[in-house]
Amino acid sequence: MSCVFCGIIAGTTPASIVLQDDDAVAFLDTRPLFKGHVLVVPRQHVVTLADLPPALLASYFGAVQRISRAVPAACNAQGSFVAMNNIVSQSVPHLHAHVVPRTKGDGLKGFFWPRTKYTDDAERESFAEKIHREISEIKK
Repeated sequence: MSCVFCGIIAGTTPASIVLQDDDAVAFLDTRPLFKGHVLVVPRQHVVTLADLPPALLASYFGAVQRISRAVPAACNAQGSFVAMNNIVSQSVPHLHAHVVPRTKGDGLKGFFWPRTKYTDDAERESFAEKIHREISEIKK
């Protein structure tokens, strides 16, 4: 089986990575709900949250928490939306948490999520750099 997220983790598939540690990798979604939308994946290939070994829960969700603190600051947002699908609506069969910058009145309602695009690679990379900078300011 070929997993695009495993390719990103291995460095064989390009991505705008904002965080890498021993247990998790975080990168910008290529089809973001809003600019600065980050996906956080465990390095170990598992499909659902139920498959994640208990020993990795704290480190994985620690990475999700750090990203959820960094994204609003980096994107000049008021908060964030953190979500995870298991099987249904899971476009890539590799566990991943979505961390999306949110601002009151941004148009995100319920579970109808319009997607946006980055203007170009430079704009996408600028968001990645801002989020990465904010992550480095957050103590583990």
